[in-house]
Amino acid sequence: MPDSGLSAVADTAVAELAAEIADIVVLGKIVGPHGIQGAVRVYPYADDPLSWARLPYWWVGQEGASPASWRRVKVNKCLSRNAFLVARLACAADRTAAEGMQGLLVGVPRECLPETVAGEYYWGDLFGLDVVNTQGQALGRVLDLIETPANAVLRVGDDGGAERLLPFVAATVIDVDLAARRIRVDWEVDW
Repeated sequence: MPDSGLSAVADTAVAELAAEIADIVVLGKIVGPHGIQGAVRVYPYADDPLSWARLPYWWVGQEGASPASWRRVKVNKCLSRNAFLVARLACAADRTAAEGMQGLLVGVPRECLPETVAGEYYWGDLFGLDVVNTQGQALGRVLDLIETPANAVLRVGDDGGAERLLPFVAATVIDVDLAARRIRVDWEVDW
């Protein structure tokens, strides 16, 4: 008969791990291998990828997968190359292993990230926020953010399938209220 005390300890460890992973902030996506020694190219979703590139561990997981399926990996080395990061991860010893990681998301638990200052937001915090204009009319929810050379762009969609692209600049974005899960913008419904 199995020891119920050991089982309780294992259940607690799994629950703690799931709680930690449940608050993962996605920072980028592995877009392919780099070279033959197991390095991967990572497209960053964050403004300052070199700051999180210095973290000793990242979590990797499939988009849309349950938080419990994400796994922690050691970052052996990470450098900036053009618009990408090139990272050597302990779990990828060769190009074949790096190819198998293509499409995985890269993230870290929120508590590992530096605090933001007023007016700064992690992109992951904006996903799903309601977007309303200055007249209180609903424009939809934030589906995605797109990085362009000029500025970031909010991709906003509504239940009817309509989408809008709004520049994430001070002239358009009046207020971001994370607590109320709302972004107020200077944008008309018919634009």
